[in-house]
Amino acid sequence: MSFPSLEQLHTLKPQQQPNYPDPSAVAAVNLELSTRPPLVFAGECDDLRSKLASVARREAFLLQGGDCAETFAGVTAQNVKNKLQVLLAMAVVMQYAAQVPVVKVGRLAGQYAKPRSSDMETRDGVSLPSFRGDAVNGFDFTSDSRIPDPRRLLDVYNASAATLNLTRAFVTGGFADLRTIHNWNTNFVRTSSVVERYEHLADEIERAMAFMITCGIDDDSMRTVDFYASHEALLLEYEHALTRIDSRSQQPYNTSGHFVWIGERTRQLDGAHVELLASVRNPIGVKLGPKVSGAEALALAERLDPDNEPGRLTFITRMGADNVGEALPPIIETIQNAGRTPVWVCDPMHGNTFSTSNGYKTRSFDRIVTELNGWFDVHDQMDSWPGGVHIELTGDDVTECVGGVGELAETDLENRYETACDPRLNRNQSLELAFTVAERLTDGRIKRANPVQAFTPVDL
Repeated sequence: MSFPSLEQLHTLKPQQQPNYPDPSAVAAVNLELSTRPPLVFAGECDDLRSKLASVARREAFLLQGGDCAETFAGVTAQNVKNKLQVLLAMAVVMQYAAQVPVVKVGRLAGQYAKPRSSDMETRDGVSLPSFRGDAVNGFDFTSDSRIPDPRRLLDVYNASAATLNLTRAFVTGGFADLRTIHNWNTNFVRTSSVVERYEHLADEIERAMAFMITCGIDDDSMRTVDFYASHEALLLEYEHALTRIDSRSQQPYNTSGHFVWIGERTRQLDGAHVELLASVRNPIGVKLGPKVSGAEALALAERLDPDNEPGRLTFITRMGADNVGEALPPIIETIQNAGRTPVWVCDPMHGNTFSTSNGYKTRSFDRIVTELNGWFDVHDQMDSWPGGVHIELTGDDVTECVGGVGELAETDLENRYETACDPRLNRNQSLELAFTVAERLTDGRIKRANPVQAFTPVDL
């Protein structure tokens, strides 16, 4: 099976692409990228698709999180470790609450480009190209810095390779030991002003682990985890150069990441991004905003997943706290009536962004929680499976989102506002959100049958 050429994709007028000044330089970079080894392997993508099929069957839950926009300077062992730490800690809480496996996917090793609402940015009467992420241009507001440079795509490749190497070493080298991970959660509830019910949940998990160990369950399943990489497949030159034909199946795979998604701004049914991702065998996602109709969502499903294959397609909804209750049900109803079971994931971040009076782009923790609760409510009403959450977060103690356990105010944002694009939850806000999701997963578990625990006793 082949995949479309870059020339074919460009005839579709792709959105949100850099305006490179030198086409020959772009061609040279494309050629070099196309000869470099894959960053991920087709078999790993197949494994993730199988796990997401379990999510679609109501037998697992997806946790996907990481930076809004990665930076080259952020590719350090400590930064990668911090992100993994908070994601793994969140997963333990959610898995205990849901009593189903949690599929762990990072927004990392490729999330270096961001779509922008405007091609230009103006400051003090000076207009320059908008910063589109380290994959495209520089953050500094200067003419030289903001010129799109295709050789940055080679830096994306190198940074992603380094991040994946570190990640694989951490998740298989003892860092992901279940007892270590839970220790982070117990420290959180003991040192933060969290509600008492979170302390009870942490104590329950600790007792459950003690029971497992006394039963002799102390093998690799306690010490290692499967962890996957994802990013928005935004820059066509990069994604196309890393799309390869698998030697086993002769099928095309995007080897830049295990899971890639199409953004809200690039999900045109006849657009280049849909055309490219329709041709690859990776599990893929699509972001859906509050204005999308059920018919549009169904058309995307039929185009991207014509065989209705479990685990192939994930819908990541980003509705906003005020819209989720009305906008989401007709989409789910249309998809259900068509006999389709995609993975339903909530992105409660992007629909709840606002600017403060002192000029910071931020998000309210309370609004994030409101959208999450509304999303769970809709799935309860529709008898559909709330399959996962998609969170922009960091493992550091930044001050980018207001509210949460630290009660951050707008005046606190200037202390450590470090994001390259959109505001992220910090470590404690992320863990608090995990306990919030855990409560809803516990409620759902009580109301629903759990197929993972299905067992027929043997009577001798």
